[in-house]
This record gives sequence, C-alpha cells and structure tokens, in this order.
Amino acid sequence: METVVSGIRPTGNLHLGNYFGAVKSFLQMQNEYNCFFFIADWHSLTTRPRPEDIIKSSRTILAEYLACGIDPEKATIYVQSDVKEVLELYLYLNMNAYLGEMERCTTFKEKARKQPDNVNAGLLTYPTLMAADILIHKAVKVPVGKDQEQNMEMARKFARRFNTMYETELFPEPQSFSLASQAVKIPGLDGSGKMGKSEGNCIYLMDDAETIRKKVMKAVTDSGPTTPNSEKPEVIKNLFTFLDIVSAKDTYQYFDEKWNDCSIRYGDLKKQLAEDIAKFNAPIRERINEYSQDIEFLDRVAKIGAEKAGESASKTLEEVRKTIGFRI
Repeated sequence: METVVSGIRPTGNLHLGNYFGAVKSFLQMQNEYNCFFFIADWHSLTTRPRPEDIIKSSRTILAEYLACGIDPEKATIYVQSDVKEVLELYLYLNMNAYLGEMERCTTFKEKARKQPDNVNAGLLTYPTLMAADILIHKAVKVPVGKDQEQNMEMARKFARRFNTMYETELFPEPQSFSLASQAVKIPGLDGSGKMGKSEGNCIYLMDDAETIRKKVMKAVTDSGPTTPNSEKPEVIKNLFTFLDIVSAKDTYQYFDEKWNDCSIRYGDLKKQLAEDIAKFNAPIRERINEYSQDIEFLDRVAKIGAEKAGESASKTLEEVRKTIGFRI
C-alpha cells in the first residue's frame, strides 16, 4: 500500500472542523493506505508551550483520535518526539536549505507577524522539519489543506535536491492529497470562513450539550431574507453547512424551504442545529472521556506507535547516512 503521513500540533482539543476536514477522511484512509498519523509536539515548541502541557497535550490528541475511530492496529499513531530519527533527517535537510527560500515562505512571514517577539529559527525551518516528518517514511501522499501547499512544494523541492545532489532516487516526491468526497470545510460560528480555535468560533468534540447550545445560539446571522428564493449570504450558508453535515435530510430541506419563502426563524434553526450537533458529539465525547482516564492505555498505544514508526524511520535513515557518506 502507498504510504500516507499526516501530523497535527497538540495545541488543544479537536473541533468539528478537524473532524470533518481531516479525521473523517483518515478513517477511510487507514483501510486503504499505510498510514502514519503523528502528534507534532516538536512543532509546537515554536509557540513556547508550558513544560507541564507537553505530554498532557499529546495525550489529549491521542485520546480524541482513538475516540473518533482511528485504529492503532490499522494505522501507526505516534508522538513526533518519540522518533528521534526525524531530527537527524531534519539536520541533513537544513544543510541543503537556503535562507532566502525559507524567508519567502508564507507560513514563516505570517507566524513572524503574529508573534513578533518570538521569531525563532524553528519558525524559519518549519518546512524542513515538515519535510523530514514526511520523507522519513518515504510518504507519497500527505493530506493537507491549501494553506500548507507551499510547504508541500518545499518538501518536494528538498526531496528533489537531495536526490540530485547525491545522484540517487531515495526520496519520492510527496503529493498533497485529500479524499474530496469525505473532507468538508467547516465554517466558524463567528461568520468566518473556517472553524478555528479562537473564542466563539468553534465547537469542540468534547463540548457537552449545554455548551454547544450556548455557542450555536450566539452564531452570527443577518436580518433574514426579504425576497423569495434569494441567495443565502455567507453567514447563513455557514449555518446550512452545519445542517447538511449533522442533521437529517428532511431537517435541512425544512429550513431551506423556510428560507426560500422568507418565513425562516433563526432561533428555531439554531435550536435544532444545537440539538443535532450535541447528538453527533455525544458518543465521541463519551469515548474521549473513557480514553482520557486510561493513561496507561494511551501510553501503551503511543509506545507501540513509536516502535512501528521508529522501525520505518530507521530504515530510511540508514539509507540516508550511507548515501551522504556517514557510517551506518
């Protein structure tokens, strides 16, 4: 099977955007590909997490991945820092990465703008660490959003550069990948284009029914339609996107008809939407609580994943060392 690699920074709980934008696709991928899903704790260091949160945050993501249905017997789930070989490959790739091309990366410029007092080398070399994460397993497919496409091009560039410099075909050029039929862009509750972790924007898989109700009732709307069958503005399309993914088809049709005949009541729509989201979240939330309380099991899953990922990484690194000229 072809190898797929995907990583997530442990910066908080998973939300509906994470689930429908990525995790739901992972559930299919794990049956069709050789999948490596890792928790990118080294990447998180660029924003200075507290020491006591490093392990805790990784366990949080691990528990939520398992609760969503990612199966450690089908996919390799591991914590990035448990696979030390990644750092050595990161070093080699950095030796052949150039300052100018790194400084031109959009992600670096955006991060530097957001945290001007912490423009560290980790931000600058983010693309090489991301490339090391991918190339260490010789992945050919990487599920990413459009915001990561430039970094994916950098990963391909680093693979080509290594192969050219050492006259080898060691690294495949990884391609961006998505299961379009499964991945859905989930809007933010504040009317923004994408759900994130900012205040008032997202619904976490861990949220209970009351929390969900409060959040949904505050979702941005407008004054309502004045012309039958008019086009929905963006903030209303956002609410209907939620209906489409969590509600019954006839529920969606009911509110769509109410919109078209200008009789829609946003309060009724929001109440129904909150109820349907809570119903969707409930079994996942229950499993998250179960896994979160079993630290011994989580650590065992992480250890098994690290061993499997380490075996793959060691094989690649042995080839890399030999190619460069170091002792194996």
